[in-house]
Amino acid sequence: MAAWAARVAMNPAATAMRYFDGVMSVQEVDAASDALAAVFEARGTGRGDRVGVCLQNVPQYALVLLALWKLGATALGLNPMYRRQELRRIIDDAGAVGVVCADTDVQETLGTLAGSTVQWLISTSALDYQSRNDPRVFATTERPAPAPDGDLVTLIEEFAGCRPTPVQLSRDDVAFLTYTSGTTGPPKGAMNTHGNVLSVVGTCAAWTGLSDGDVVLAIAPLFHITGAVVNATISLLTNTTLVLAGRFHPEVALEAFAEHGVTFTIGSITAYNAIYELPQAEPRHFASVKTVYSGGAPIPPATVERFQQRFGIYIHNAYGMTETTSAVIAVPPARKAPVHLPSGTLSIGMALPHLTARVVDLHGNPVPSGDQGELELSGPQVVPGYWGKPEATEQTMSGGRLRTGDVAIIDEQGWVYLVDRLKDQINVSGYKVWPREVEDALYEHPSVHEAAVVGEPDDYRGETVVAYVSLKSGRSLTQEELIAFSRDRLAAYKCPRQIHFIADLPKTQSGKIRRAELRKAGTTGPSSPSKG
Repeated sequence: MAAWAARVAMNPAATAMRYFDGVMSVQEVDAASDALAAVFEARGTGRGDRVGVCLQNVPQYALVLLALWKLGATALGLNPMYRRQELRRIIDDAGAVGVVCADTDVQETLGTLAGSTVQWLISTSALDYQSRNDPRVFATTERPAPAPDGDLVTLIEEFAGCRPTPVQLSRDDVAFLTYTSGTTGPPKGAMNTHGNVLSVVGTCAAWTGLSDGDVVLAIAPLFHITGAVVNATISLLTNTTLVLAGRFHPEVALEAFAEHGVTFTIGSITAYNAIYELPQAEPRHFASVKTVYSGGAPIPPATVERFQQRFGIYIHNAYGMTETTSAVIAVPPARKAPVHLPSGTLSIGMALPHLTARVVDLHGNPVPSGDQGELELSGPQVVPGYWGKPEATEQTMSGGRLRTGDVAIIDEQGWVYLVDRLKDQINVSGYKVWPREVEDALYEHPSVHEAAVVGEPDDYRGETVVAYVSLKSGRSLTQEELIAFSRDRLAAYKCPRQIHFIADLPKTQSGKIRRAELRKAGTTGPSSPSKG
């Protein structure tokens, strides 16, 4: 935590966070995170322990991160949209000892965690650290009962003035355990070390030109690697202000740009599209902006042009993975990305300092500039491996060289273009969806005979989840019914938005369903898109 300690020593009175009308100084954040670290330590949490953080973009997220790092513990990012087995699967794999969640989720979370490794559950309210109580953000100001192990803010007050036992961190200690889904198995925990995080924070801050007094708006969710590192941590470890506004709401985010004088942010193209659709959005809202980036999915050139024409803001592309601890390829802030004419693809940028990006063939040999192959990345940003999965680590990042599974081209100037995807993984607004997980949920319905899930292009989300389903003989089922069924079992972004009922799914001679043929065929059934 030397980087944070250096910031505290440099300017303790500076504003560290803003949350609607709430303001916290660097010194206040330091004291609160000290007390919270003491709270966690009193519950037996120490170096190397994993603690789940299941929160939206609220100040408590940053306090929990700092508190855990002061103990040498690891923050396990948990998507608050996860339900039941989705959440439990990650908790069990990580062996988490504690969880911090929203007070509105306490009862369901307690049920999910029963019998797990979790020894304590602390809750917190999104209403804390502000008094505006914007009804667009807070459905109610009533507070449910806190978790059995206490309310976070109350505990901070009780432990005020306390500090944890000092810990000397190394660059190899794991800062974040961030779960990513592949196409060949269950979610895997990428071990984002402090060395990885510091490398990305340093290169991104320099690349984007962050300077003293800048204001960073957290658009990307903090439970996602981009939000955790290039929104939250980059602001905490530089002399800038982190602006938080809860779960993304386009109208609220638009107003935050103007109210807080935001100068920098990174978010999914879905977020920018939602802001663009607001009739009240005007250039004045972005008057303070220096640079904005979009990560998670390549941006269509038309989207960038449209946004710039209306607001005078150019959206710069960025590329990263959970395994690279967020952004490692990006468009320089003073430049515009070129378009690869043969494919019409907008470049995702150039490799950031200290990253080696190359395109390789099936045997791992580099291909000439301008030829396509698999994008391979190496450098201090790449994680050392997956938690408890040495075979998966060796398969994906042997020798520290990460095989991304993305087909790319790198031209002679160093511009990188993503051309296609090697994996079946679906990218919905920057969130990764594993098809089999969705298929497994659909198969739970008693009327479903076979199911295959693919991603299809979507101007708004990048990709949308589409399911092809055959029913058991004599059964009937509507698209709406099956989508509602899936929503009881999956996070909303994983649920199919289109379901096509067909008699038989295409298969290989060995009986494997051919997802590639379904993607190529596109819409073949009579069903219409869901509005959900």
